[in-house]
Amino acid sequence: MNLNLDTSLLANYKSSSQVARILTEQWVLSNMFCPRCGVMHLNHFPNNKPVADFFCPSCGSEYELKSKDGALGHKITDGAYQTMIQRITSHNNPDFFFLSYSKQAWQVVDFVFVPKHFFTPAIIEKRKPLAPTARRAGWIGCNILLDAIPLQGRINIISRGTINDKQHILNNLRQSLPLETKDIQARGWLFDVLNCVNQLPPHFSLADVYQFADLLHSKHPENNNINAKIRQQLQILRDKGFLEFLGQGHYRKIL
Repeated sequence: MNLNLDTSLLANYKSSSQVARILTEQWVLSNMFCPRCGVMHLNHFPNNKPVADFFCPSCGSEYELKSKDGALGHKITDGAYQTMIQRITSHNNPDFFFLSYSKQAWQVVDFVFVPKHFFTPAIIEKRKPLAPTARRAGWIGCNILLDAIPLQGRINIISRGTINDKQHILNNLRQSLPLETKDIQARGWLFDVLNCVNQLPPHFSLADVYQFADLLHSKHPENNNINAKIRQQLQILRDKGFLEFLGQGHYRKIL
């Protein structure tokens, strides 16, 4: 995997956004394998494809690329809010690649794969409508909150210039698959509790998770029995192989 972007393409484009799109998309085509099945290359959809940028010629998985000059940070600016919500709640939403690069060195710095089953409406932040004086007055964009995605769903392919082993990436994806659920509401609860568990030490108690009750209630104000919901989600995480129940309200993380 070559971290350098192909700057020979720069001469054909003037717009900085066009340059970023062309260089990063070409890098994916030249370097990236399918993180779902491992086939060694991806194909590019036609530019007018409304849902995704790339697809795997072997397993058919679809991927959308978001790129950014500088560190990925906590959030990534995206397009129309409502379009994004419709996309991630559909049955054919794509997986996502998040790529950061150094414009000074024209090199890839970070490249993160987020499987589609980790997307929930809660990680999509609605931006303020554009001002009445703007060309697209009233238009509402969105941000993708990377920090709101559980660690298990942020699979690092390149981290600060270091390329991770392909088999390790495929294994991480395989380990995350039990968390997949088509029910968006159930997915939201599961990942909100998983995010809480991720902040705890390897061995923790039910009382430790109860400390997040106020936070979880703010995310799910319709639920008036938060502690019972927490216990339910911990049982699901146990059944899916992410936790071991040690007895008397104590747990151990497995994955």
